[in-house]
Amino acid sequence: MEFSNVILIIYVIILIIICLRIILNTTTPSKGLAYLLLIFSLPIVGIIFYLSVGLNYRKRKLYQKKIDIDSKALPQLKEKSLYYTESLLRRHKAKLAIFYPLAQFLSNKHIISDNNDVKLLFNGEKTFPEILKSLKLAKHHIHFEYYIYENDIIGNEIAQILISKAREGVEVRFIYDDFGSKNIRSNIVKKLQKNGVEAYAFNKINFVQLANRLNYRNHRKIIVIDGVIGYVGGINISDKYINPTKTNVYWRDTHLKIQGNAVFNLQYTFLTDWNFCSKQNLGFSSDFFPIDEMKLKKGEELVQIVSSGPDTDHPNIMYSLIQSILLAKKEILITTPYLIPNNSFLNALKIAALSNVSIKIIVPKVSDSIIVGVTTTSFFEELLEVGIKIYRYNKGFVHAKTMVCDELVSHVGTANLDNRSFELNFEINAIVFNEKTAKSLKIQFEKDLKDSKEVYLNNWKKRPFFRLLIEKILHLFSSLM
Repeated sequence: MEFSNVILIIYVIILIIICLRIILNTTTPSKGLAYLLLIFSLPIVGIIFYLSVGLNYRKRKLYQKKIDIDSKALPQLKEKSLYYTESLLRRHKAKLAIFYPLAQFLSNKHIISDNNDVKLLFNGEKTFPEILKSLKLAKHHIHFEYYIYENDIIGNEIAQILISKAREGVEVRFIYDDFGSKNIRSNIVKKLQKNGVEAYAFNKINFVQLANRLNYRNHRKIIVIDGVIGYVGGINISDKYINPTKTNVYWRDTHLKIQGNAVFNLQYTFLTDWNFCSKQNLGFSSDFFPIDEMKLKKGEELVQIVSSGPDTDHPNIMYSLIQSILLAKKEILITTPYLIPNNSFLNALKIAALSNVSIKIIVPKVSDSIIVGVTTTSFFEELLEVGIKIYRYNKGFVHAKTMVCDELVSHVGTANLDNRSFELNFEINAIVFNEKTAKSLKIQFEKDLKDSKEVYLNNWKKRPFFRLLIEKILHLFSSLM
C-alpha cells in the first residue's frame, strides 16, 4: 500500500473519531454543527482548532477535582450563609420588588447579602488609585486574582506594594491566569515569589497540555483585603486602562469597590480558586471572614456575587442576565465589548423588546479583534428588527460589562455576552439591587451614548454585499466564539 494511501486512511479514521466525539459530547446543536462545518471546510486546521479549544471539560477530571474541593470548602460558612439568605430575602422582599425572583432563584448557590457600600469606579485612572490606597491599608491579608496582569508601570507599582506588605508580615496570595498573564511569568511572578508572596498560575499551560487548557481560562478579576474590602469588574492590571493611553486609544471600563458582607462571597470564590491551583486547604477562619467587623454598618446596598465556569453545574451568570431581562418592565441598558449571544440570550432580548421594554446596547465601533467585531455586527439586523437600539462607541474601545434594568438592578463584572464567558471561562459578576447604583450606571451609560453613534435598520441593510457575506459566514461559527 502506498504511503499516501496510509496517510489518507489514518486521516479518515481520525476524522471519524473527531466527528463522533463532537456528536456525542456537544450539548448545543448549533455549536456541534459549527464544529462539523469547520473540520470539513478546513480539514486539518479545523481538527486542530477543535482539539485546542473545542473539548468540553465541564465534567472532565480536571474540573471535577475543583468541584470536589469547592463542595468541601468552608462548610460552616455555607450553612450559616444559606440560613442568613433565606431570612434576608424575607426581610427585603418589598425592596427587591419585581426582581425578587432573580435573587431567589440563585440563592441556593449564590447568597445575597445586605449591609454593603458599593462604589462605582470608571476607567483605570479612577480605579487604580483606589486599589493602591486599599492595598496599602492591608493588615492581615491581600488576595489578588486576575486574568491579565501586565509587566508595565501599574503592574510593577502594584507588585512592589504586594512585596512591601509581604515584608510587613501581611499574607499575600496571588493568582494569575497563565495565558492572559503570560508576560509576567518570567519576571513579576518570580520577583513576587522571591519576596514572600505566594503566587500560583491558574491552569498552568505546558506545551504538551496546550490543547486541553487554552480554552478554559480564569477571566475573573478579584481583590480581597482583610476580608472587608473587595474589588470586582472588567478592568485588568494594565497601563492601557489609564487614559490617556500610550497608544491614544481611550479605554472605557467599569469596576466596583465593595465594603460589606458581599466581600465574603468574593473571598469564598477566591479561596476555592486558591485551593484548586495551590493544592492547599485554606478554610473558614475569622481572619478571612471577620464576622464581627461585618456587623458594623457599611451601607444600604443588597449585593449578590455570581460565579460560573466549567466547575459549576449551570451557566449561572448567563441565567442571571436572562432572568433580569425577562423580569424587566421598562428599560434595559447594556454595555459590552463583545455581543455574540447564544439563542437563549438572543431570544430573551427579543421577548423583552417585543414586550415593549426599551433596550439600548452599546458596543465598540472598532473591536480589538476583527473577527469578533464582524461577528458582533452579524447580530445587528435581527436585534434592530425587534426595536432594540444599538450604538457603536466611537471615542475608543468600550470594555465595560454592565447591564442596568429598570433603574433598580445593576450587573457589573467580568463576563462578556458571548459563549466563551457563558460556558467556557471562569467568570464572576456582582448584582447590585439598589436604585442609587443603578441610576449612577444609567448616567454613565447616557454619557457614553454621547460618544456613540446609533445604528439605524434602514441604513444597516444597505451595507455592502461583501460585508454581508462575511458576516453570514462568521455568524455560522458564532457559537464557537
